[in-house]
Amino acid sequence: MLMTGPARRQVTTVLAMARVLVTGMSGAGKTTVLDALRRRGHLTVDTDYDGWALPDGTWDEERMQRLLASNHDVVVSGTVENQGRFYDRFEHIVLLSAPLPVLVERVSRRTNNPYGKTPEQRAEIARYVDTLEPLLRRGALELDGQRPPSELADVIEDLVTPTP
Repeated sequence: MLMTGPARRQVTTVLAMARVLVTGMSGAGKTTVLDALRRRGHLTVDTDYDGWALPDGTWDEERMQRLLASNHDVVVSGTVENQGRFYDRFEHIVLLSAPLPVLVERVSRRTNNPYGKTPEQRAEIARYVDTLEPLLRRGALELDGQRPPSELADVIEDLVTPTP
């Protein structure tokens, strides 16, 4: 029996929004990708700016908890010691990676962030590539930070707003 009119069942598709953490070494392209996503209308938070990090370099946990509790479609970027405490609140963790020479070249020429200008900071980045990046790789979707920012933004945008 074919049902029509008010008795017919309506099917509705609901798109789930997602919280995404973009992490990686300095110079991997996190800020550039977030800028591209912001221009596309997505809510983004770059935790390198605006007081998200405390003096000890960790995230302000209360502030991050409030952000994630009130936004189901946010892209957050950062690489801090306590980020793992929030992994269960993100639907996706994305690691942007690039070879060390690329990272060093990028941090040397960027103008929006002073980190990476000194030999000591560059040595720290090299240490982090060897020690921290392998830990970040676990359970993350790894993307090549050398890809064009628009392509990386496409991938992350698909994670935030999946299509039916």
